[in-house]
Amino acid sequence: MNLVKITPKNLQIDRSLSTNLNHIPAYLLRPVHFFQTYNRNNLKFDLIAALTVSIIALPQGIAFALVAELPPAMGLYATVVGALVGGLWGSAYQMNTGPANAISILVLSVLLTVAAPGTPEFIIAAGMIALMVGVFQLTIGLARLGVLVNFVSHSVIIGFSAGAGVLIAVNQLRSLLGLQFTSRNLITTVEAVFLHLPEIHWPTALLGLGIVALLMLSRKFYPKLPVTLLVMVVSIGLVYYLGLDQLGVSIIGQLPSGLPPFVKLPIFDLRLIAQLSTGALAVGAIGLIQTTAIARSITAKTGQRLDSNQEFVGQGLANIACGFFSGYASAGSFSRSAVTLEAGAKTSLAVILSGIFVLIAMLVLAPLGAYLPRTALSAVLIVTAFGLIDGAEISRILHGTLGDSIIMIATLFATLLLPLQFAVLIGIFISFARYIMKTSVPRVQVVLPDENYKHFIDQQPGQASCPQLGLIKIQGDLYFGAVNHVEEALKQHLTDFPEHRFLLLQVQGVNQCDLSGVEMLENVRQACQERGGDLFFVKAQPTILDTFRSTGFYGQLGPDHFLGGDDESIAYLFYKILDPAICIYECRVRVFAECQNLPKQSAITDVSQYVNTMPVPKKIAARQLRQKLLEAEPQPIIVDVRQPREFNHEHIPRAQLIPLPKLISNSVNLPHDREIILVCQAGRRSLRAAYALRNQGYDEVVILQGGMLAWQSSATEPQIEFNVPIV
Repeated sequence: MNLVKITPKNLQIDRSLSTNLNHIPAYLLRPVHFFQTYNRNNLKFDLIAALTVSIIALPQGIAFALVAELPPAMGLYATVVGALVGGLWGSAYQMNTGPANAISILVLSVLLTVAAPGTPEFIIAAGMIALMVGVFQLTIGLARLGVLVNFVSHSVIIGFSAGAGVLIAVNQLRSLLGLQFTSRNLITTVEAVFLHLPEIHWPTALLGLGIVALLMLSRKFYPKLPVTLLVMVVSIGLVYYLGLDQLGVSIIGQLPSGLPPFVKLPIFDLRLIAQLSTGALAVGAIGLIQTTAIARSITAKTGQRLDSNQEFVGQGLANIACGFFSGYASAGSFSRSAVTLEAGAKTSLAVILSGIFVLIAMLVLAPLGAYLPRTALSAVLIVTAFGLIDGAEISRILHGTLGDSIIMIATLFATLLLPLQFAVLIGIFISFARYIMKTSVPRVQVVLPDENYKHFIDQQPGQASCPQLGLIKIQGDLYFGAVNHVEEALKQHLTDFPEHRFLLLQVQGVNQCDLSGVEMLENVRQACQERGGDLFFVKAQPTILDTFRSTGFYGQLGPDHFLGGDDESIAYLFYKILDPAICIYECRVRVFAECQNLPKQSAITDVSQYVNTMPVPKKIAARQLRQKLLEAEPQPIIVDVRQPREFNHEHIPRAQLIPLPKLISNSVNLPHDREIILVCQAGRRSLRAAYALRNQGYDEVVILQGGMLAWQSSATEPQIEFNVPIV
């Protein structure tokens, strides 16, 4: 549903804030828009769905309250208030908000840290948790931070739900079998059950176990029947007519027969707030994650547009209302939402009406509900709890990625062994940690054109690359947590391929880049420039270009360093940037389409055989050569092995030109008693020439490190030009 901005005439908003806050009225006034746009043709469908859901919601409200060891009335009040407020302010039409199984066990874990069950402090703390959860969720929604929930792995919910299912089932064994003991964790509860087995109250146990069997069989053979409600009615009848309560079968007692009363909560009790804060955060977080998962599942089937922030506003307001109106913390319900959808609900009016129908049923059936046996509710909860253990999804995660498996297993065992609020936070923390680890190591992969020269694909082991240009694809954002990994990968590439002077970074997969990323790229560019090359980009996203412009990096490189497509970028670099002499005389591979028509030179193989048999030639830095030209006697012989056009464009004083093919193919006539310094554009051709001269008997051969590129970038000194003939 697309929400429109609604601003009543009497609503005054500061103009200076309206740009950032004009979404708030639309979120809060969602009921106005809903009823203004409601299609009455949907009323029949919504009414039928509401009646269907209310049949399930009534016993669930009582049962889930018992999971939290709260009075049944609080579960019913939360069912009514949660459905009304959540339906009015939520986003997903079929989302039914109210007591939930996993949330109830989590609430109990938090409450046990501040008070004992059944005490007034326990009840008040439950209301405070609902209020704190609501404020947290409402803030998240109004601040439009719903996207944060997307960073929590689905494995957290699966692990927590499975653990909660085990805890609920084990905790309900006491009421199911009529045992009397006190326990606060899984291990001690299991021990107590075995220790007290001789004390089983058999009328209670037989009734409870019979209901468990009936529920399981009906779910298998008659899944569409409202068996839960039927079981409740039958068990009430058995207790009433057979007098089972007189035989020791524990019953619920008096149910509420009035509207949810307003409760004055100690909202300024900072000590209580501090005690509940960690648990409330866990309840709020798991509630939002669970609700989001349900909402996505529903809207995927209905095609409705889901507004996560509006849903969070609805959840927040529902929990605040539950806190003030005698309920406890609520969330989206898997079972009730699914029934709402299957019953044909068209809009959230079905959810709203279901809350009203539960309220009516509660007022009418209150006297009969007093005879509801606790063992029947425990039976319902045990069967429901096992439904929380999604075996198929657990198996799927275990056979999936290692990270998801670790998150699920860690959350599961933390749920079973630790206080639940910490278990949830541990799962969420591991999810965030995994996300940070994944985003902090973006994929940096060397790529090459495919066989049709149309697309870049990952370089295969042993596949040769261009001797001048390194093509690297970066997949992932360049933010402060990732730049070290990317910089190390790029500089390692430059180390592994010392002949690569130019780097072309394919950054289509980079959506964000901060100042740390810009500084990293500046360092990589400097490393390229030091070897006489440069850094280029292809397919940069507009957001990245905006960052480059605002930081001045774009201006440093110039627009010609940002290329639009793979074909365009290679063509530009091949014809404008790369050294054609290296392509012609040194490169054996023909990596790019542009390389295919280059003439092949056999001279390459004439010197390659010496590379592994002769010592590496000496090198001289450009500054040292400048000094030597001014001071050394006798002067060294400078031989430029480039092409005539390159030599004529610029050359070192006193240099003579002997192109590399000529130097390799013919014996040159140079003095043997003087130092020979070889010069090319970047140093590669000089290395070839050095091996060739060594093979011809010249011992004093030195290479100008970095070639003419290094000479040009070295400190400027007065130069004297000599007219040296071309040999």
